[in-house]
Amino acid sequence: MKSIKTYRLTLLLLGSLTLGGFAHAQSRRSVDVLVIGGGTGGTAAGIQSARSGAKTLIVEPTPWLGGMMTAAGVSATDGNHMLPSGLWAEFRDQLYKVYGGPNRVATGWVSNTLFEPHVGDSIFKSLAARESKLQVLHGYVLMGVLKKGNRVEGAWFKHSKSGKKLTVRARQVVDATELGDAIALAGIPFDVGMEASSLTGEDVNVPASNDIIQDLTYAVILKDYGSKADCTIVRPKNYDPQEFDGSCTDYYTDKTRIQPNVDAKKMMTYGQLPNRKYMINWPGHGNDIYLNLIDRSPSQRLIDLDSAKQQTYRFIYFLQTQLGFRHFGLADDEFPTADRLPLIPYHRESRRMHGLTRFKVQHIAQPFREEESLYRTGIAVGDYPIDHHHRKNPNAPQHLGFYPIPSFIVPLGSLIPKTVTGIIAAEKSISVSNVVNGTTRLQPCVLLTGQAAGLLAAKAALANQPAATIPVREVQQALLDAKAYLMPYADITPAHPHFVSIQHIGATGILRGRLQPSGWANRTWFDADSTMTWGQLWPGLKPYLSNQPGRDMLAVVTGRDLLWVLEAFTNSKPSEQRLNEIYVDAGFPSWDPNRSLRRIELAVVLDRWVNPFRLRSVNHQGNISSL
Repeated sequence: MKSIKTYRLTLLLLGSLTLGGFAHAQSRRSVDVLVIGGGTGGTAAGIQSARSGAKTLIVEPTPWLGGMMTAAGVSATDGNHMLPSGLWAEFRDQLYKVYGGPNRVATGWVSNTLFEPHVGDSIFKSLAARESKLQVLHGYVLMGVLKKGNRVEGAWFKHSKSGKKLTVRARQVVDATELGDAIALAGIPFDVGMEASSLTGEDVNVPASNDIIQDLTYAVILKDYGSKADCTIVRPKNYDPQEFDGSCTDYYTDKTRIQPNVDAKKMMTYGQLPNRKYMINWPGHGNDIYLNLIDRSPSQRLIDLDSAKQQTYRFIYFLQTQLGFRHFGLADDEFPTADRLPLIPYHRESRRMHGLTRFKVQHIAQPFREEESLYRTGIAVGDYPIDHHHRKNPNAPQHLGFYPIPSFIVPLGSLIPKTVTGIIAAEKSISVSNVVNGTTRLQPCVLLTGQAAGLLAAKAALANQPAATIPVREVQQALLDAKAYLMPYADITPAHPHFVSIQHIGATGILRGRLQPSGWANRTWFDADSTMTWGQLWPGLKPYLSNQPGRDMLAVVTGRDLLWVLEAFTNSKPSEQRLNEIYVDAGFPSWDPNRSLRRIELAVVLDRWVNPFRLRSVNHQGNISSL
């Protein structure tokens, strides 16, 4: 784990940030929100910022939008299939329209949603083009940030082809770069690599901190050109089929390697896309490579990435010659690159900013037992297991893959730096532990944290206030208005008539979800029709009420008990007539004082009668304010 002071890139670029540099700038702009990077999170941030009323600019070095989902070719999305939240749902719905429904994108076994990268790029560009307050500039590389005192006020860029300089001043900046470059340039403390378990308190057996990051991948899209075609590439330099021994059961001779559990055909259909295309992003002795580019300058990164490309070429040649897929060649209708490879590599890790909160694995595994009740501050959701790729680095711990967790929230405080204002984190630079990055890094989750970052940036810019001062509940309500989730309930979608009330009460902690870690399909359930005992309800009510219920904790909560809850909140006797009116309006059976109370009844009545979501504010640590 390294600190900001050790990175040559930071010093190099900060050194170039001088008044003389700006004197030769050929273009200057002023906006409310500047989003640096049009990747997965950056595109979402820009779209949501504009929708929130802020004049917004995305500056992206490549000609595409969507980052890892498109420009990096990782178009088999991981997770959130049962959590159709916000812009993730909107993007997926557009895919369904293009391809003809959910079944037409469930083409590979690794995901429920797979698509051609160029289609994803076109969808993101179409969504961006609809926003009158959003402009996107392509081809510009970040060179430095504008900073006054402790506040970031913009950034400057250089066009990769023309050399033209661009200076942008903004009320709020979002760092949506692939490696957290703006955060480093702003002098914000960050971590790279693994933290020792003794520092994080995470039960993951990392004995000592180190600077090891996950393997990266130069993914590739192959196309089936027909059984008679021979698309074999030129034999790559240093090719040896033994490098890929153990990638599948059809080539497994070195028994000291982890035994594969798929044959060659299944390996290829792992990332099968529509239209006879195949995403090649194979971790088990495939095209992953250990390469840490974070401390490199942009030009050095391009040089170093050639080794990642060569790794992928060798694997393609192995597939074609050793496994018989000669008719699979580089797709000629995907990327606008001379070599037909993606525009960027798939970076699984970035700098991780020091934020107002640090999201750790215990916050996911046991959210209701932690002193920090971060679940009350959720702004994005995820359900993918903690998945770390370390096979290409023998010095890395190999035990972090698929750590069992339930579905989870990402807290608002993980987007906001501790020490510097004017900038918000997105992409993989949010404030999480190294272990947790193994799940927050996945595409739908990054899309949703980006959406939240854009919304927060717009609110802060339009109010002319630091992002940390924007109330948590205000951000959350705006996300709910955008049909985004605060709580990761797999059984209550935005189409449910009481989605908002259930999300409100869940975010207060009064009703707590049922956690279900389950491998690839982690879940949290609201269990709307379940009843509850006082022992199950009281821990959530206790922070809001001063008086005890005087009930047997083993007793089931009834309709009559609902009257006690309402009176305890309002200090007045509730009207049974009004209660019945709420029941009828909500579509419930008539209120019955003797019937066991269902969780959904409590959520809806409490939300409509008391609205504890608004009644008591929370800070970024999830602490509830006093009345």
